[in-house]
Amino acid sequence: MNMYHENILEHCKNPSNFGNLSNFNIKTHAHNPLCGDEIEIKIKIEKNKIKDAKFTAKGCAISLASADILLDNIKNKSINDIKKLNEKDLLKFLEVEINPARMNCALLALNALQKIK
Repeated sequence: MNMYHENILEHCKNPSNFGNLSNFNIKTHAHNPLCGDEIEIKIKIEKNKIKDAKFTAKGCAISLASADILLDNIKNKSINDIKKLNEKDLLKFLEVEINPARMNCALLALNALQKIK
């Protein structure tokens, strides 16, 4: 499969979860020193569920699309549920094969979520 599958390009060009979230409960950040990609995720929790999540980032198409797709998949889940997410889950969400050289880019948003205590 092509790494830049149509789904990845669409999420990169038109991310539904990109932007600022003013009324958030959790903020997390991750940086990939190998390429300079950086992400900040803000999450709003209500009744122990993720009500909303937004990200701001600078990075490549893979890191931006991966963040957008990941945030789509965590809404209405508990913090405990998202703490259990792993690389395999994220790759399933992405629905494309990621080559090893771009894996750190694809995992950036997940790395940020895994920092939540």
